[in-house]
Amino acid sequence: MIEIRAMTYRIAGRVLFDGADATIPDGSRVGIVGPNGTGKSTLFDLLLNRLQPDGGSIAIRPGARVGFVAQEAPEGDTTPLEAVLAADTERARLLAALDTAPPEELADIHAHLSAIGAQSAPSRAAAILAGLGFDAEWQARPLASFSGGWRMRVALAAALFAEPDLLLLDEPTNHLDLEATMWLEGHLARYPHTLLVISHDRALLNIAVNQVLHLSQRRLTLYGGNYDTFERLRAERRAHEAAFTRTIEAQRKHMQAFVDRFRFKASKARQAQSRLKAIAKLPPPASVAEDPHVIFNFPTPPELAPPIISCDEVTVGYNGRPVLRRLDLRIDPDDRIGLLGANGNGKSTLAKLFAGTLEPMAGRVTRSSKLSVGFFAQHQLDALDAESTAAEQMARAMPHLREPAIRAYLGRFGLSQQKADVKAKDLSGGEKARLALAQVCRVAPSLLILDEPTNHLDIDARAALVAALNDYGGAVVMVSHDWSLLESTVDRLLLVADGTVKPFDGDLDDYRRLLLNRDKPAAQAGDGPSESERKAIRREAAGKRQATAPLRKRVQAAAALVDRLEKDRSVVEKRLADPATYAKDGSGVPELLKSKGDLDRRIAAAEADWVEAEEALAAAMADA
Repeated sequence: MIEIRAMTYRIAGRVLFDGADATIPDGSRVGIVGPNGTGKSTLFDLLLNRLQPDGGSIAIRPGARVGFVAQEAPEGDTTPLEAVLAADTERARLLAALDTAPPEELADIHAHLSAIGAQSAPSRAAAILAGLGFDAEWQARPLASFSGGWRMRVALAAALFAEPDLLLLDEPTNHLDLEATMWLEGHLARYPHTLLVISHDRALLNIAVNQVLHLSQRRLTLYGGNYDTFERLRAERRAHEAAFTRTIEAQRKHMQAFVDRFRFKASKARQAQSRLKAIAKLPPPASVAEDPHVIFNFPTPPELAPPIISCDEVTVGYNGRPVLRRLDLRIDPDDRIGLLGANGNGKSTLAKLFAGTLEPMAGRVTRSSKLSVGFFAQHQLDALDAESTAAEQMARAMPHLREPAIRAYLGRFGLSQQKADVKAKDLSGGEKARLALAQVCRVAPSLLILDEPTNHLDIDARAALVAALNDYGGAVVMVSHDWSLLESTVDRLLLVADGTVKPFDGDLDDYRRLLLNRDKPAAQAGDGPSESERKAIRREAAGKRQATAPLRKRVQAAAALVDRLEKDRSVVEKRLADPATYAKDGSGVPELLKSKGDLDRRIAAAEADWVEAEEALAAAMADA
């Protein structure tokens, strides 16, 4: 389907691809991954002929229909159903021809329409729209009545409905909620043609793709399997490269030592020259440079007595119209809460109520007198001052801090000294998200509310966010379509549906099964457990999670401590390996050696605690 040969592409003097090669067979479902800025979207532009490579070639099977999601959201008086049906241009052309074709051609047109399944097209289009959250009423509304995010769903539905031979999707879940994301995962896993999808959504990459194309160091590497398989294979490859590099360097060091010792000794001069030639023929060391990792480090909040927020018979909404009614909820200082429910059911309304930006229409909300809230939402990226640097914006937000402290604070959110001096308009989406998070957390909030925090973060940054949230000392309330993020960080689930909020008795796997079975006919579900049995199973699972929650938090804390200590040790080891450390009198070396020894002991103790916590958790899960 796709042949990329020795492709080179430069943009503004920067080389994005340098002799890149890849072969993607027909029918492959490929996830394209790599850190932000490595050229994933540029690769799509090259495939779509919007850009031309500076060297090498890109070839797509002749005659193949290539489809992608339009960058501009559809609008106007057209309905979502009409917009999706129009994406099948062949069907539209044939239907139009029925009105003008001579009688002798009508039979051929009808035969062609039948061959492409034109009769079932409206039901197929409606099913795709339903999967993306449009009920029958919404499918008949004009596009102009929808927000930009919902209209982008229509654009996605149109691309899926057209079923091109090669479908290109760039972050297709960014405008979706959890429910629509799950539907899309299943739909893409069954896509009948070739699919290339750029995504940082680990769950989607595990469910929907069977190959992973990795962009790194200006090259393309294709791995078989899903994302978990790719991570394992990449780790093995790095280990092999590191071992090869150590072997070559040992040979180089041994021969160089011979040369240095005997190159000026007449009887050994010929052998020394021979060693120099052998050194020159050694292969270059394999590149084992790691992709740059983002680090998040949230400030430590003050300790507060529970509950920090309680709601008693609360009704909340807008302009006198209730959205959620009779809410009886509480949030404790160590809560990790995930909000479930389709878009439009009131998740953002509940988040605003918790944040204090929306007052209740009825009932009472009680807050801890010392409660501070950090509220991250997507609109905050648009509110950044485009013409100011990250350092300038944080200096205005934190006027009590001097410039070095401002820069150190930005570093806690993965914004380096260099990035701190870049204007917001020139930052990537992920860097803007980190700046917005830094602004949200400047007050060391005791409650952190995150509304789709990962939309612009790559996989490494998402992993860093998970680690930071698990190490964070305050409460967390999260809305996210990222299953992996929710699974790794929350231990309480609230279902926002039917105008109210209730605890969900189960975990995310239970919720996934609930959604999968929701639209099944009763006859299909008859062989499974009854509703009462399912409720009992969910209650049992919830009880097991609640009983083991302290142990799971202990495991997470132990793992985070080991990770921090190993990073500290790595810094010390790098200084010990740096020749500059030994310049002059080398007076700092004893202190560094002492620090390394102390870190070695602390890591050993922390790892022992980690193992003990894991064993205790495994035993508790087995007994539960």
